[in-house]
Amino acid sequence: MRRALACLGLLALLAPVPAVADAAADAAADRAIRAALERWTVDFNAGRADRVCALFSPVLRYDYRGFQERGFEEICDLLKRSLADRTRRFSYRPPLVKEVIVAGDLGVVRLVWTLTVRPVGSSEVFVSREPGMDVFRRQPDGGWTIVRYIAYEE
Repeated sequence: MRRALACLGLLALLAPVPAVADAAADAAADRAIRAALERWTVDFNAGRADRVCALFSPVLRYDYRGFQERGFEEICDLLKRSLADRTRRFSYRPPLVKEVIVAGDLGVVRLVWTLTVRPVGSSEVFVSREPGMDVFRRQPDGGWTIVRYIAYEE
């Protein structure tokens, strides 16, 4: 009986360990996802067309209010065209991250992107706030890419 109680006591002590390990892994994933969003913002604002697609998975599907559902190729083409456009200057503020939820190899981010468009040779400035939700998946190399997102302009 003592042996059984001792085993139960040992199991009770070990039970919280996975929860602590999961919490640490989730916190690390949260930081990695936030870093990926920040890196993308820097790359976009620096005009690095060769890097702006890296945040998105090749299996990406996205919905932006008012437009038909699209995928990876469409978003990459749009981003690259925007960066190549010599008539307007596009820039994003770092996203306002409202929440990151991590569950295993998936991360869900509620956030607001703010896009500024400045026509070249004009004093006009257009600002667009875009609330949305990005779903990330951990990649085999440990990085995180967006596999789904939903957004709309306010």
